[in-house]
Amino acid sequence: MTVETTPILLDIRQDVALLTAALMDINSVSGNEAALADAVESALRTIAGLQLVRDGDAIIARTELGRPERVILAGHLDTVPLPTVKGSLGTVPSTWESGVPGSGILFGRGATDMKGGVAVQLALAATMFDGGAEPGKDVTFVFYDHEEVEAVKSGLGRLVRNHGHLLEGDFAILLEPTDGTVEGGCNGTSRFEATTVGEAAHSARAWMGSNAIHAAAPILSRLADYEPRTVNVDGLDYRESLNAVKINGGTAGNVIPDRCVVEINYRFAPDKTPDQAEAHVRELLEGFDVVRTDAAAGARPGLNHPAAASFVAAVGAEPKPKYGWTDVARFSELGVPAVNFGPGDPLLAHKDNEHVDADAIRECLRALRSWLAD
Repeated sequence: MTVETTPILLDIRQDVALLTAALMDINSVSGNEAALADAVESALRTIAGLQLVRDGDAIIARTELGRPERVILAGHLDTVPLPTVKGSLGTVPSTWESGVPGSGILFGRGATDMKGGVAVQLALAATMFDGGAEPGKDVTFVFYDHEEVEAVKSGLGRLVRNHGHLLEGDFAILLEPTDGTVEGGCNGTSRFEATTVGEAAHSARAWMGSNAIHAAAPILSRLADYEPRTVNVDGLDYRESLNAVKINGGTAGNVIPDRCVVEINYRFAPDKTPDQAEAHVRELLEGFDVVRTDAAAGARPGLNHPAAASFVAAVGAEPKPKYGWTDVARFSELGVPAVNFGPGDPLLAHKDNEHVDADAIRECLRALRSWLAD
């Protein structure tokens, strides 16, 4: 039996901070974006000046005004999982610290990463034709699923494969949180598994076996002693990091483990390819069985491109590097210069107290609306 659900109606013309809260109240943890994608699509279909394409839980909405310049505004719909700690504020539904909707600090999952940015996209789309006005640039809005998981599942990657011609443009802005400052490029990211093998035995007769978890100690020691680099790329300083993020070994409380796997994440500056990053990790962990399980290239800043330079000038603040990986890298691979610019402190992304200031969302909307009108 099919269970019908009532579609969620989004008022994308309301105050952009209230719209952010409405988006946050729709649970869209990676893999669960359908309800939010349905709501976004329904809202966008009310705007006569947009042409829409839906692919899974991703949506492309484009103006076709014949402008000499096309700008892409992109953002992902999904969030990381909800907090498991009781009393955490970074959950669903959202809450206003002041108790007054639209005033002050908004707490909840996705507040910074990145329902605020998605709300700005929707608010721009809803109002760009008001009063007979038209933007000075053609605009492509992209909303996509599965950003917070492994690259192979990326909704934007799927759009590139299936509708790459619709993602052509002169300049792209990814509305990831940047505290209202332009962040150029992004670090690359790669994941590895370093495996040690021992011999199982009863823990009461441990000398009959070989402990694979103990054998992983040098891996952890090398990672703990590692000093990450800061690399200048086209005038911006990118900080790297190399860390163990998970360890798995053992079968029972009375068995000497015969296998141990250390999962490692390397965030590398955009001066390196994924293969060069892999070579660096293998050199550090020489003597161990290392397998790369996932990788995504970074992106150089590209701030010398005329469209990027004009946007940086319009925002006014000095550009910064993006330390995390974002989908500016995908646009860079397509030959589209791209930057990150969105509301919220990126240091709060994924935290249990994730939050954003309502006025930061409004200011982001103001800056983009002003620039698009030129």
